[in-house]
Amino acid sequence: MKRRSFIHKVALAGTAPALLPKSSFAQQTTVTPIKNDPISICTWNFKEANATAGNALMKGDNALNAAILAAQVEEENPANSTVGYGGAPDRDGQVTLDACVMDHQGNCGAVLAVENIVHVAALARDVMTKTPHVMLSGKGAEQFAREQNYPNTPLLTSQAKAAWKQWKETEKYQPIINIENHDTIGVLCRDKEGNISGACSTSGLGYKMKGRVGDSPIIGAGLFIDNEVGGAVATGMGEEVVKTVGSFLIVELMRQGKSPQEACDEAIDRIVKKQQGIPNFQVAYIALNKAGNIGARCIHQGFSYMHYQNNQNKNIAVKAHSSL
Repeated sequence: MKRRSFIHKVALAGTAPALLPKSSFAQQTTVTPIKNDPISICTWNFKEANATAGNALMKGDNALNAAILAAQVEEENPANSTVGYGGAPDRDGQVTLDACVMDHQGNCGAVLAVENIVHVAALARDVMTKTPHVMLSGKGAEQFAREQNYPNTPLLTSQAKAAWKQWKETEKYQPIINIENHDTIGVLCRDKEGNISGACSTSGLGYKMKGRVGDSPIIGAGLFIDNEVGGAVATGMGEEVVKTVGSFLIVELMRQGKSPQEACDEAIDRIVKKQQGIPNFQVAYIALNKAGNIGARCIHQGFSYMHYQNNQNKNIAVKAHSSL
């Protein structure tokens, strides 16, 4: 069933090549691309995930497939405590996952508060392509997953359970700033056709209240694509991203003529201004425009992103807000 376009605008992974990451500070990555030069960028230091997307793009896969393949690498990674299998549970000890996808035609899909399904980014695409809806949540999303033959997989690992039990001793709920793999893998890809698509996948804040959903599955907040302009994804404290509809804001600023870097700067500035100073939480954005230019900014030091282009997969450290 063909998905309706969002507000009218709005796998087959091969083995990723062995790539040596390089590190540098990002101001604005401006490239002179070969026509439709494939590009993949993703939040944090997810080297294998981004290389998987880049490898798929180089083989001619489309941008959405490549982004979902990248998300799946971390969804399957039990060592990643903030995405997929092995993610940190909520306060009651239950792991719930959120994800969304958006393609170059403005079609989108999302799933929220899903239990016992690992590949929620792919499930979000199935919502987009196989239902008349944009979002499915909770038990309804799980029922749909079973109808699509997704395996039922308990998501709480022994390591995550042990950490949760230790947290239960004090039950102190204080989100941590600047730990690697903070809470989301967000991926933006440009394929050989020049089309841009993206995906987000997360288990959300560790030990969150039952039922809490952040920005990651919310189109316009955690992810937004406009193929005439570019795309953006967010990571960090999702509640604060939702308040400024951050990814949509960045794409619209690019439409108005700002570079990806200038747009990311403005989006972070708005959060800081609303807080009347540097807040005690992290938010970060990455953005990609049609020309292949990239921008990134974060509130606090410690955020980085991966950049795959021309068979090179680099880790780029991002500068914090100018007030720091």
